[in-house]
Amino acid sequence: MSGRGCRLVWLIGASSGIGAALAGQLLSAGYRVALSARRAERLNALRVGVNGTVENCGVFPVDVTDEAALNTCVKAIEAEMGAIDIAIINAGDYQPMPLTEFDVDLFRRLMEVNYLGVVNCLGALLPVMLPRGAGQILVTASVAGYRGLPLAAPYSASKAAAINLAEALQPELRKQGIQIRVINPGFVDTPLTRKNDFRMPFLITPESAASRIVAQLERDHFEIAFPRRFAWLMKLLRCLPYRLYFPLVNRMTSV
Repeated sequence: MSGRGCRLVWLIGASSGIGAALAGQLLSAGYRVALSARRAERLNALRVGVNGTVENCGVFPVDVTDEAALNTCVKAIEAEMGAIDIAIINAGDYQPMPLTEFDVDLFRRLMEVNYLGVVNCLGALLPVMLPRGAGQILVTASVAGYRGLPLAAPYSASKAAAINLAEALQPELRKQGIQIRVINPGFVDTPLTRKNDFRMPFLITPESAASRIVAQLERDHFEIAFPRRFAWLMKLLRCLPYRLYFPLVNRMTSV
């Protein structure tokens, strides 16, 4: 069995979009995969679709907003499939929000899933990874977390928080032998991004996004960002002073 074949990936948020594409590509690359999302029926259908057997692909339904359930889930995965080598925290939610539809509950919901969901997953993973002094955790954030974007205040804020969290934890985790990284996609054609009513630049498929993640999974750098040109454009916006940033964004978005 190859080195990859010995390694177990816990894929959280596997039922659709990037997660579903990742499931198949990880198995094809020789990893074993524990699939998690809220709906067991979708995960079971996905496992059949990617030809996953009990030995190389397990189904473990869980909700990232349920801290206790995540702890139970990690114990179940490790009891049935062995130690988790890599965790990809990919569960997420999105809803555009113009100012005229300002919704406090939407902020709360996206923070619960996109940020506190990551915190809950870390709370379940670190007690098993720290004693081993090994493991890799990847947090799916977004290039939208680089700066606040019009019509996306709840989403941008939650993804910025996730990026900041990973940055803050990286130095200490590194000393303990654990690698934490961020995945910052641009626009990916998923049910969530189809809620947008504007043309999305550099739009890619979930399969393309998944292949870029898998290709960099065994590398050592902190961030996986794609598409590369769009990611660099967003990084440039992050560097601009406010006196240049706001007029530019206003022109780009007609806000």
